[in-house]
Amino acid sequence: MTESTLIAVVEDDPEIRLLVTGLLSREGFEVAACAHAGELDRVLHRRRVDLVLLDLMLPGEDGLSVCRRLRGAPVSTPVIMVTAKGDDIDRILGLELGADDYVAKPFNPRELVARVRAVLRRTREAHSMQRPMARETFGFGGWTLDASARRLLDPQGRDVELTGGEFTLLMAFVTHPQRVLNREQLLDWTRGRDAMPFDRTIDVQLSRLRRKLGASSGMVRTIRGGGYLFTLPVTRA
Repeated sequence: MTESTLIAVVEDDPEIRLLVTGLLSREGFEVAACAHAGELDRVLHRRRVDLVLLDLMLPGEDGLSVCRRLRGAPVSTPVIMVTAKGDDIDRILGLELGADDYVAKPFNPRELVARVRAVLRRTREAHSMQRPMARETFGFGGWTLDASARRLLDPQGRDVELTGGEFTLLMAFVTHPQRVLNREQLLDWTRGRDAMPFDRTIDVQLSRLRRKLGASSGMVRTIRGGGYLFTLPVTRA
């Protein structure tokens, strides 16, 4: 990552905001410090933001509402949600709304930097697939996944929107069909070496992906002992 990588830190506590801004600046990132959602909107209006580090508890519009807006924007911006330690319900809600990751306060600075780098790396790897290249599509059960365009079509030809995490998870399944994959493998493929041992993000993303697959959600079967099986054969074109 270079100084051209802009991270918006949205945190109303001035001490924490200063701490995080200084930490990320020392790591070589360009940082925009925002005390509330309004300041974030002004930054987004002026610049392309590569990542938003978003506190859940904000004055005025809260972090969940901001996350929902960012996910509904024409150009999706990666989001790491910051929650109070032990706020599992809010953390899960944030992931349900499309946050790419979360950290809990008080956080370890090295863990925060690792998660920031991991999300940026996944985002850039996904974007690199959009460069001019031979298109690769995967077909399964009437569904079509265009990997180069990151586009999922249901059996009726309708677009199904996927977050970056959901797309990466589905790619892991369609490139390893009819094979049992355990959580550790999925974490490694979707979150890289920075995944934490008890990371539950996979569970939330899988639940969200199954909902989007609707009646076809049974194509991803839970296997006793902690594994998952993509049950359908997959064709490539």
